Amino acid sequence: MRQETVDTIKSQIEGNPILLYMKGSPQAPQCGFSAQTVQCLIACGERFAYVDVLGNPDIRATLPEYANWPTFPQLYVGGELVGGCDIVTEMFQSGELQPLIQEAAEREDAEDTA
Repeated sequence: MRQETVDTIKSQIEGNPILLYMKGSPQAPQCGFSAQTVQCLIACGERFAYVDVLGNPDIRATLPEYANWPTFPQLYVGGELVGGCDIVTEMFQSGELQPLIQEAAEREDAEDTA
């Protein structure tokens, strides 16, 4: 793993309370798993950041090893890996995802006003 790319990943994860590494963008997902994950996040009603791994080949190559998670998308909330499409979808359907997303967004809002 290149240290420069690892530092970029760490900075992205730490700098965004809700971050999705995906193929494409929320407006134009480039795979069905990314599209499904985006729909779950949009339904939660909070803003989220994303990184298009197709446009960032170094991150695409490094993140699976860094995270010990082989596939995309990868959702990070509050600096922690939540999981990929299956986990995010299951959490959304069970009602676990929305409170997690809202709590992370509220924490960010509180930090912005402090």
